[in-house]
Amino acid sequence: MTAALQMTGVAADLGGRPVLRDVDLRLDAGDFTALLGPNGAGKTTLMRAALGLLPLRAGTVSTASAGYVPQRHEFTWDFPASVQDAVLSGLVRRIGLLRRPKVAHWQAVWAALDQVKLGDLRKRPVGELSGGQRQRVLVARALVLEPAVLLLDEPFTGLDMPAQETLTDLFTEIARERAVLMATHDLTAAAYTCDRLILLNRTVIASGPPADLKDPEVWMRTFDVGPGSHLLKALDLVGA
Repeated sequence: MTAALQMTGVAADLGGRPVLRDVDLRLDAGDFTALLGPNGAGKTTLMRAALGLLPLRAGTVSTASAGYVPQRHEFTWDFPASVQDAVLSGLVRRIGLLRRPKVAHWQAVWAALDQVKLGDLRKRPVGELSGGQRQRVLVARALVLEPAVLLLDEPFTGLDMPAQETLTDLFTEIARERAVLMATHDLTAAAYTCDRLILLNRTVIASGPPADLKDPEVWMRTFDVGPGSHLLKALDLVGA
């Protein structure tokens, strides 16, 4: 089976500074995978490399197509646009900058909005949406491209627990049809909800199902913490 995303021996720099080295990973359709690591570990850089937005110093990236969901603060929410217009903006390259969208384009937008449970709000101005609704708009904007892999960059930041739970259910549903890679700082939630975890600190320290990552040493290496760290206590790994 062809991988939704495969990275082999990937090394990448950012601003002339080495960030990633010898990164190997494979994601298949049906994988809901969490990308875990401290700030500066290279999570966002890895996603940019997967999208082809960053030149590689070494290695290869292979994917049929990728959709990217940025953090909410990276989108201009005060722009006078409706929900469906915001999702349509994900198709600009496919439609053409000065061309009018066709019926098929609008149908793809409406299908994506239905998938994220926002079909009834498609004509509402994006500035009137809650934080959780805005995040779902960004997910729909990525899904409208029908990507093989969906890349989520810290999707829960600034959201209350009900919104986080709604999104988690949505991501689980999406992962039935495609691969989902989610960068997050919520380690315990990731270990509970995701099929696989990738521990990253410039390179992949460990990866696999949460049940297989019970060795405290790999978490200590990833997050540069000691054996008495609260992180290990939160993951119930103290004394493991």
